[in-house]
Amino acid sequence: MKAKILLVEGKHTDRPSFVSGLTKKGYQVESAPNGSAALTRLKDSMPNVVIVDAASMRTSGKRICQSLRSAHPELPIVLILDEGAEIDDKVAADISLRMPFTPQKLINRIKPLLPNKEVNILQVGPLQLDVQHRMVRCNNKQLRLTPRLVTLLRIFMERPRQVLEREALFREVWETNYAGDMRTLDVHISWLRQAIEEDPRHPVYLITLRGSGYRLDVG
Repeated sequence: MKAKILLVEGKHTDRPSFVSGLTKKGYQVESAPNGSAALTRLKDSMPNVVIVDAASMRTSGKRICQSLRSAHPELPIVLILDEGAEIDDKVAADISLRMPFTPQKLINRIKPLLPNKEVNILQVGPLQLDVQHRMVRCNNKQLRLTPRLVTLLRIFMERPRQVLEREALFREVWETNYAGDMRTLDVHISWLRQAIEEDPRHPVYLITLRGSGYRLDVG
């Protein structure tokens, strides 16, 4: 059974609601127009996470988050802020996101807050990684990975479009402070491309940035 999400959103926005994107991913989504309505809804049904779309309500969302946190201290809260808004580290939210961003990015940030069974499946763009069964799917390809390749791909999927330096990536995947021989990493990158790319010799997802490292161009 998919996780349940309570979305607190107003009508003061020119962009589509996040309800559609979340529902398409199979989540159960309930909506509340403001903080008071959200607190009332929580008396009848407890979600796995609350998303406070402050940008749609033309507010900072700080008071709403504080009310939710006071009433339910263990409930994960995601705060969505308008473009240019200042992120307050003291606000009672587990994650703060500033517009604009894709629905997939919102989903990626929510997943770590969900029950463990949800975290076992990672989805970024066309890539889907089943961590438990070590299966990766990309477009029409499906392949079982080694545990090391699962770790490597998971790191990339958790940081899409970020440049990951080779030495730091090696240390994280192999859990060592030694990063003298990068050939092992290069070989694993090659194997990973064979699993996800249509043409591994001309990759479009897992990109090499010479002199820097690698970047996963999805999400």
